[in-house]
Amino acid sequence: MLKRLLENTITSKINGGKAIVLVGARQVGKTTLIRTILKELEYLFLDADDPTVRTLLSGPNTEQIRTIIADHKTIFLDEAQRIPGIGLTLKIITDQFKDVQLLVSCSSSFDLGNELNEPLTGRKWEYEMFPICWEEYENSIGFVKSEQQLENRLLYGFYPEVINNQGNEKETLKNMVNSYLYRDILAFSDIRKPEVLDKLLQALALQMGSEVNYNELSQIVGINKITIQNYIEILEKGYIVFRLNSFSRNLRNEIKQTRKIYFYDNGIRNMIIGNFNPLNLRVDKGALWENFLVSERLKQNIYKQTFSKIYFWRTRQQQEIDFVEEKNGEISAYEFKWNNKKPKFPEKFIEIYNAKCFMIDRSNFREFVKI
Repeated sequence: MLKRLLENTITSKINGGKAIVLVGARQVGKTTLIRTILKELEYLFLDADDPTVRTLLSGPNTEQIRTIIADHKTIFLDEAQRIPGIGLTLKIITDQFKDVQLLVSCSSSFDLGNELNEPLTGRKWEYEMFPICWEEYENSIGFVKSEQQLENRLLYGFYPEVINNQGNEKETLKNMVNSYLYRDILAFSDIRKPEVLDKLLQALALQMGSEVNYNELSQIVGINKITIQNYIEILEKGYIVFRLNSFSRNLRNEIKQTRKIYFYDNGIRNMIIGNFNPLNLRVDKGALWENFLVSERLKQNIYKQTFSKIYFWRTRQQQEIDFVEEKNGEISAYEFKWNNKKPKFPEKFIEIYNAKCFMIDRSNFREFVKI
């Protein structure tokens, strides 16, 4: 099994007096990671996909919780988002059972603000988990093999089940999309027309890495702009897509309040459009490369708590920079190229923001995706 970057972080928090909450899409390896961390310990496993567990944990009082916990000092609650009002139950456990270590996994961020964050304020460590990142992958199989697998990762992505089923990637991705992609989205949102969500996802997949216009999307999909915004927020909470906003501070003609949409995983994106052609036959090779780099940088920034802010930049005169990162008051500009074609950075941007500029291509991408 690949060693995940979060393993040491979470292990260091065991028996630290707070609940540990792990949030992320289904199938990214949350359950496997927590079981690995707890493998030397005796613990009570509660699977919220089980109707009996959901019934037991829906609004129990302190004495009922005491009966459920019994003598266990460690509890692992899986898929907590399936239980209504689970935040209050977890609050009782953390407040009333001080010697119990609670670990919780959630497969989306739907309603976590009300269900978990509010009741557990000051009582939890919360971490986000994503599909396997390049650093974990390379650490596991080595430099040479990971280099040989780069094109496959750009096509099929980094979900553990996909990586563990070489030769059956398409079928695995198809089963994942059909079984899991919409599961929490439809369960925890008020979307009543999955076919509309399909249309929107296809439109976003085809525009991946380009600026997204909500008005244009509403015409393509056939729903109003407000609904488009709501649906995209739902897709973000389901850990399918994320937004990159435009960077704007001082310059005239900078494009303000626009956004690009990226997918957390290339494989999911390619399954949505049904295209797994080799890179040398694709017109979207640059978009796949950009999505890979941006999503990998996002994972690194979150896992390693760099507190960096990430953007893209463009002016009305079509000057643009693929990726802008702000960290500790310093601005860095990045251009992404699959080949080693040298880009020209806008001089005005460099001058005004005192920015450092970097080109990321096949030869040096590890410097960018392994902070």
